[in-house]
Amino acid sequence: MTSTADTATGPAAAGPVAGADAVGAAGPDSGRSGRSGRTGRPGRLGRPGPGRRRPVTASRAPLVLLAPAAVILLALVVYPLVRLVVISFQEYGLRAIFTGQAGFAGVTNYTNVLTDASFWPVILRTIVVTAAMVIGTLLIGMAVSQLLTRLGVVMRTVVSVVLVLAWAMPNVASSLVWQWLFQPFYGVLNWVVTQMRVFGDHTQDNWASHPAQAYTIVLTLVIWQAVPFVALTLYAAQSQIAPEYYEAGSLDGATTWAMYRAITLPALAPTLLLVTILSVIWDFNVFNQIWLLTRGGPEDATLTLGIWTFVKSFVSNAYGQGAAIAVISTVILGVLSSYYIRRLVRSGEEDL
Repeated sequence: MTSTADTATGPAAAGPVAGADAVGAAGPDSGRSGRSGRTGRPGRLGRPGPGRRRPVTASRAPLVLLAPAAVILLALVVYPLVRLVVISFQEYGLRAIFTGQAGFAGVTNYTNVLTDASFWPVILRTIVVTAAMVIGTLLIGMAVSQLLTRLGVVMRTVVSVVLVLAWAMPNVASSLVWQWLFQPFYGVLNWVVTQMRVFGDHTQDNWASHPAQAYTIVLTLVIWQAVPFVALTLYAAQSQIAPEYYEAGSLDGATTWAMYRAITLPALAPTLLLVTILSVIWDFNVFNQIWLLTRGGPEDATLTLGIWTFVKSFVSNAYGQGAAIAVISTVILGVLSSYYIRRLVRSGEEDL
């Protein structure tokens, strides 16, 4: 006859041992198989375990995808820039073009450019013209963007299509059209002004022969070509602003200008910075419009760095000095755009 203690301790003592044997036989993770339906620890889908390395092909995939773009950049940007710097330190003229041999000039080209009487006036003129183009483009672009938000669907579509067509027009073709509009004797604008019979007979007026008028036709052409990009970009950013902000402002009694200043402008600040830097880069390098309309005249009134580089290189055949001017222009552009580059690098580091 067994005692109560034996009855209690016998099965109890054997239970854990049997349970341990069962667990050991089935494996340490068999208790989880009832929930997961799998034996073993489920790993993260698509990721190797902590003890395994990522496949070599997966780690090289980004390099393979970036290789074509890198080759194109090396061929179209890096190599020409390196070649430009090399030519700026050489005695590169007509003889070098035919013989393929150019002597080393050191810093003579840079010295000649920096000591040229036209250097500082050209630098100042380029900065002023670029600032006028950028300011005019931004102001008109912001106004057109605000207009697009107030138009109906049909009119907004029509205005957007017109902006895209104006932006897509090649600058050489638009410059020739502009030249025809302001042409003396048979120019459309001169004919219209003469037909108004208010300002007298302007049929023979040559706009490119007066500095103020020459700047007028150049600035209006460049701004007309640049406004579509700025307007459409700002409109895309402005359409992402939540309408609840404007509803709250209207409930508080804020005017349209106050809401634009307190709500729209802060929201557009990153996009405005982007289009400003891009406008500075594009307007600083304007060449076709100025050359086709005024050729840097009258009396070098519209002679900018881009025009001066072309004149030194292909008119005076001083390719070394032209290359030196181009290098100086690149450095100035790098300084002007360094602020945006720093902002871009900081934003990239914050996203990591």
